[in-house]
Amino acid sequence: MTAYSSIPLSLRVNENDPRAGIDVPGLWRILRRRLRLFAAAAVLTLAVVMAITFQLTPIYASEARVVLNARETQALDVSAIIAGISPDAATVDTEVQLIASRSLARKVADDLNLYADPEFNPTLTEEEGWLSRLLPEQLRRDEQISETVMRERTLNRLMEAVDVQRAGITYAIKITAESRDPEMAARLANAFAESYVVDTLDQKFDTYELISNHLDEAVAEHQEKLRIAENAVERYRADNGLLSAKGSLLAEQQISDLQAELIIQEAELSERQAKLFGVNRRLSLGANLDGISDVLASPVIGSLRAQQAELSRRRADLENRYGPLHPSLDKLQSEEVELSAKIDAEIERIVGSLRNDVDVARQRVTTLKQSIADLRNSLTDDNQALVRLRELERIADVNRRNYEQLLQRSQQADLFENLAEADARIADEAFVPTTPVFPNTKINLALGLLLGGAMGAFMIVLAEIFDSGLRTEEDIERQLGTKLIAAVPLLSAARLKKAGSQAETYVLDKPLSPFAESYRTLRSALVLGSGKAERGQVVAITSAVSGEGKTVSALALGRIAAMSGDRVLLVDCDIRRRVLSSQFSSDDVTIGLAEIIGGEALLDEALVDDDRSDMTVLPVREDRSGQGDLFSGRGFAAFLEQVRQSYDLIILDTAPLSAVADSRAVASAADRVVHCVRWKQTPVVVAKNARKILGEIDTVLMGTLLTQVDVKAQSGYGYQGSERYYGQNGRYYAD
Repeated sequence: MTAYSSIPLSLRVNENDPRAGIDVPGLWRILRRRLRLFAAAAVLTLAVVMAITFQLTPIYASEARVVLNARETQALDVSAIIAGISPDAATVDTEVQLIASRSLARKVADDLNLYADPEFNPTLTEEEGWLSRLLPEQLRRDEQISETVMRERTLNRLMEAVDVQRAGITYAIKITAESRDPEMAARLANAFAESYVVDTLDQKFDTYELISNHLDEAVAEHQEKLRIAENAVERYRADNGLLSAKGSLLAEQQISDLQAELIIQEAELSERQAKLFGVNRRLSLGANLDGISDVLASPVIGSLRAQQAELSRRRADLENRYGPLHPSLDKLQSEEVELSAKIDAEIERIVGSLRNDVDVARQRVTTLKQSIADLRNSLTDDNQALVRLRELERIADVNRRNYEQLLQRSQQADLFENLAEADARIADEAFVPTTPVFPNTKINLALGLLLGGAMGAFMIVLAEIFDSGLRTEEDIERQLGTKLIAAVPLLSAARLKKAGSQAETYVLDKPLSPFAESYRTLRSALVLGSGKAERGQVVAITSAVSGEGKTVSALALGRIAAMSGDRVLLVDCDIRRRVLSSQFSSDDVTIGLAEIIGGEALLDEALVDDDRSDMTVLPVREDRSGQGDLFSGRGFAAFLEQVRQSYDLIILDTAPLSAVADSRAVASAADRVVHCVRWKQTPVVVAKNARKILGEIDTVLMGTLLTQVDVKAQSGYGYQGSERYYGQNGRYYAD
C-alpha cells in the first residue's frame, strides 16, 4: 500500500477524467467527522500564537518632524564663502541620510548615555555561553569587551531603532524611534531632531570660524602679547623650581604622597608592635609561646610538631608492648628532647624576627617624618617666590582676556546675524505613545486564526493518511477487491447494559434492532444469491485476526436464520480456543466435532440444542490440534456431506486465517466464505493478507462483513451502503 492509497477519495483527483474535480461533499464529511481534531489543533495553535504574542516585549514608536528652512536671509553677504541649504529634492534626501548617519547617532548615544541602557547595549545582558566555558582559559574571549566594540554595538542597536524618511514631497523629515519604553521612544526621536538642528548650527560655526582669518592683524598683536606673558610665567616657574603637579606645587604633591605613605607605615608599625607586645606579655607571665599566630602559621613548627607526635605514638606503642624499661625507649626519649629543643629554637627565631620587624618599621616611620619635614622647609622658600609668579600670571590673564574680547567682538560685528539662524527647525516634537506598535494583537489574532485553520486542515490530512482501517463499502471494494455484504452496528457496553443483554443474544433480545437487521441482510444475501458463487449450504465465517467479531457473527447469523425457519447447524471449527463451545459446554457431554470426524461417535450424540432458538450447535470438547490434521482428511468432508442432508444452513466458525492453518482447510471445504473485518480497526495490510490467503485456496469468497461499526461516526465517511439508513430511518427499528 502506498501513501497515496491511504488518502481518502474525496481528496484525490482522477487525472484521466476530464470531468474530475474536488469532491466537496466528501471534504465536508471529512471535516465533520474530524471536527474535534480540527478544533483542537486550531485552538491550540491560536493559543500558542496568542501566548507568544502576550509574551513578546511591547515596542513603542514615537515620531518627531524636522522642517528645512526654505527662506533665505541676506543681512550679510557671505554667500561667496558659505552657502545655505537649497531645499530641493536631492538636498532633502541628503539631509535624511545625515540624520540617519552614524555620527549623529553617536552624539545621541552620548547625550542620553545609552551605553548604560541594556536595551541598546547588548554587552550588559550577554552571558558567556556553555560552549565557551568548555574551552581552555587561554582560548576564551576576553572577559571585558573593549570600549570601542561596546560603543559600536550600542550604535548598531540605536540605528536599528530609528527610521528617518522624507514626508512625501515636502520639506519635512519624519524621525521615528522605537523602544520598549514609551518615554525612551519619545526621547530618542526628540534627541535626534534636536541633535540634527544643533549639528547644523555647529557646522555653520565651524565654517564661519575659517572666515575670521581676515582679522589676523587685529588679533596677532594681542596674541603675541599673550604668548610673551605666558612664556614669562613658565620661565620664572622653571628658574625658581616652582614645578606643579595636578594643579599644585610639586613639593605640595610630594608632601601629600609622603603623608599617605606615613599613615600606612605607622599602621604597620602599630600592628607589629601589638604582636611583639603580646609575645613579651606571655613571656612575662611565663606562658607558652606556642599559641601566638606566627608560631601557629609556621610550616617548620607544624612539621616538628608532627614529628613530635609520631615519636610520642611510637613511645606509647613500645611501652604497651615491652614495658617502660625497654632499651628502645631511651633512644626515643633522647630524640624527643632533641626535637623539643629544635621547636624552642624555632620559636625563639620567630620571636626575634618579630622584634626585627618592629625595628625596621620604626626606622621607616622615622625616615618618612624626616622627609616630610625637609619638604616643608623647602615649601616655605617656594612660597616666597610665588608672589612674583602670581603677578606674572595676572599680567598673562589680562592679556588673555583682552585677546578673547577682541576676537569675540570682531566675530559678532561681522557674522552675528547669519550665525543666529539655523537651516532647520523642529516642527513637531515627539510625544510619549500610549499603545505599542509591536506586537499587533489584532493582526496576530487574525494570523493565529489563519494558522489555526491551516494546522487543523493539516492535522485532518495527516489523520486521514494514517487512518489505515477500512470504513466504507468503497474502501472494501478498492482495497480488498470484494463487495460489502452488510455493516454490523457496534454494540457499546452502555447499550448492552441498558438492554440487559449480551452481544451473543442481542438478536434474540432485540430482533428489530439495526444489529439484527444487518444479519438479516447477510442471510438474505445467502438465500437470495443470484449465482452459484452466492448460494450454498455450508458457509465459513472467518477473519484475519481475533477480535473481529467472527464468533458473534456466526452465532447471530445462525439464530437469525433459525428465527426465519431455517434448519441451522453451527459448527465450532476453532479447536484451539473453542470460544463458541464454551457457551454451550456441558459436563455430562464428552463428545464433540473431533470425535465425529474421527468416527468415534455418532453425530446425534454430540449435538447441542440452543435453548434460545431452534439452532443446533456442534461444539469442540477438547483440544486435538496436536493429534494430526483434523480438517484436511476425508472425515471432515464426509461429515459435511452427512449434515447437508439434514440442515438448510451449516455455519462454520473458523479460527483466524493469519493465526492457524486449519482455517484454510475449513474455508476450502465450505461452499462460501464470509470475511469479517472490524470497522476502522483492522489494518488494511492485515485484511489484504487474509484476502490473499482466501484467493489462494479453492473456495468462493461471498464478500466482506464489516463489524462493530460506529454508525454515528460512519455517517461522516459517506453514504455508500445501507448503514446510512440506520440513522435516517430509525422509526423502522426498535433498539
